[in-house]
Amino acid sequence: MKSILIVGLGRFGTQLARKFHELGDEVMIIDRNENNVQQALPYADEAQIGDCRNEEVLRSLGVEDFDVCFVCMGEEFQSSLEVTLLLKELGAKWVVSKCGSAIQEKFLLRNGADEVWNPERELAAKLAVRYSANNLYDYFSICDDAGVYEMPIMSAWVGKTVRELDMRNAYGLNILGIKEPDGSVLTMPGAQYMFRKDDHIIVFARHNTADAFLKRIK
Repeated sequence: MKSILIVGLGRFGTQLARKFHELGDEVMIIDRNENNVQQALPYADEAQIGDCRNEEVLRSLGVEDFDVCFVCMGEEFQSSLEVTLLLKELGAKWVVSKCGSAIQEKFLLRNGADEVWNPERELAAKLAVRYSANNLYDYFSICDDAGVYEMPIMSAWVGKTVRELDMRNAYGLNILGIKEPDGSVLTMPGAQYMFRKDDHIIVFARHNTADAFLKRIK
C-alpha cells in the first residue's frame, strides 16, 4: 500500500483517485472547489478543500509523508507550475504533474516535477498504433522502441505448445500471458500450454518485431 496525494480533481484527478482506491492505496485528495471534492470523496481516505497555490495549505498536508504527489491541474498551467514547485520545496518525495503540451512538460520538469504525464498524447499514441494495424486488440508503450501487445495467434499455432513454437527465437516475442476465448487471462503460461482457436497472446516485443508479426497473421 502506498500513500498518494492528488491535487486537483477534474476528470483526470478523480479517475486517478478512484483507481488508486481500487488498488488499496491510501489516498488524500484536495481541490479548492467543494463540488469536485464531494464527487471524489468516495475514493479518498482523507479530503480537504483548499487552494494549494497557498504554501501554508500545502505545508499543512505534510507532503513529505506521501510516496507520490500528483498535480492534476493541467488546464491551469500557471497553477500547476506553482504547486509543482512548492511541493518539491516542501520536501515531496516524488511529484508527477499532468500537462497538455511539450512546452508545458519542459517547464514542469525544470521546476521540480520528477515525472510529467500527458494523457492526451499517451492516448493518441495508443489509439494510433492500435488502429493502424490489423489484428491488434490492445497495446501500451514501455519505451521508445518496445511495448506490450495483445494479438491473436496464427492459425497454424492451434494444437501446438509454447515449447514447440519457441516464440522468442522464432518470432522475437516474449510471452507474458494468454487471453483465452472465455476472456480469462493465464499469466506466464508454462511450456506445455497448448494453443486453442481464438486464443490471444499478450507479449512484450520491439515495435518493429510486433509490426512484422501482425502482418503475418491470417
